[in-house]
Amino acid sequence: MEQEQQLTPEQERRLEEQLAVIRRGTSEMIPAADLEKKVRKSLQTGKPLKVKLGLDPSAPDIHIGHTVVLNKLRQFQELGHVVQLVIGDFTGRIGDPTGKSETRKQLTEDEVKENAKTYAEQLFLILDRDKTEIHFNSKWLSSLDFAAVIDLAAKSTVARMLERDDFAKRYNSGQAISIHEFFYPLMQGYDSVALESDIELGGTDQTFNLLMGRQLQYQYGQEEQVILTMPLLEGLDGVKKMSKSLGNYIGIDETPKDMYGKAMSIPDELMLKYFELVTDFTLEELEEVKKGVEGGQIHPRDAKMKLARRLVEMYHTPEAADEAEAEFRRVFQQGALPEDLPEKTVPEAELEDGKIWVVRLLSLLELVSSNGEARRMIKQGAVKLDGEKVSDPDAQVPVADGMVVRVGKRRFAKVVKK
Repeated sequence: MEQEQQLTPEQERRLEEQLAVIRRGTSEMIPAADLEKKVRKSLQTGKPLKVKLGLDPSAPDIHIGHTVVLNKLRQFQELGHVVQLVIGDFTGRIGDPTGKSETRKQLTEDEVKENAKTYAEQLFLILDRDKTEIHFNSKWLSSLDFAAVIDLAAKSTVARMLERDDFAKRYNSGQAISIHEFFYPLMQGYDSVALESDIELGGTDQTFNLLMGRQLQYQYGQEEQVILTMPLLEGLDGVKKMSKSLGNYIGIDETPKDMYGKAMSIPDELMLKYFELVTDFTLEELEEVKKGVEGGQIHPRDAKMKLARRLVEMYHTPEAADEAEAEFRRVFQQGALPEDLPEKTVPEAELEDGKIWVVRLLSLLELVSSNGEARRMIKQGAVKLDGEKVSDPDAQVPVADGMVVRVGKRRFAKVVKK
């Protein structure tokens, strides 16, 4: 990198401010010294840094676990830098093999395009559209001829690829690894070459792929990007990574009431991590909440309500947050029923002598995702019919018109017979 020059006192202040914001919640900076040099150079020249994030468009439904990285990008935008979003419409045809125990199914071009469109719609709930560049990596990857592909492949080795934990496990266990899977990190790295990125972000599970971009930039004679990895966010169960398939998520497109209610179920020990990683609270506000909770001046419930309110404000409106909070107090603190209780139909044909298997009832009312979940919720004592707990998953229960069925703390339905 170029030799450092002296900054003015004002620029030095801004440098420290930027570094403090960038470091917030970051797992690792590789290398940290180069990050400071890049920010320093940006302040000297007035030229914004180019901050890259690659997106695999195979899973376009964003939950707040995904926003850990997106919030960091927004912080870069607020500091005056430019975000480069790379929609992997070309790499998406392979699929990122990270963490996979078998070869990924390749997506069609139409599937990738539809997913990429959905991504773009959701991303701008968080990012500033005017400070965001959207790139599709087919623009440069699809134009590489075979000679260029061979040249790219020559810049890494099989031994280096097998340093990846998932590849190594599959290789050692005799599971197949297709040659084309080795090209995923190479192509993701080449994206950084094509865009001359200064910084690339990703989750801690993406470190290998991110470092490949740094390696390729060096080999193509460019200034190497700095890698920033962000922690993976545990879901509402407090144990496993947030995932829609596990049901332990908060979606950014959920209703204000559902978002608020789910946020209130975040485990106390993870609350401050959520504050730091998925909200727009300032560093000063974060410190105030942390000191208040740890010192006993702020009750964890009150802090969590503050968190829930801010999440609803971020993805909806302050007015929606007011309504969601009022509904939460009414339903969960005062034991009342929701005002907008959804009505669900139970066909008479499903009944025998006015009764129905309780598991089937929960399924018809769309209060569970499977019979297995229904049984688990019943055994946990989380199912009530008109306020009466059901404890036997094999029970045949009477169904009355207008009966209120409750599963857990947030799922309700009013029965309408047909």
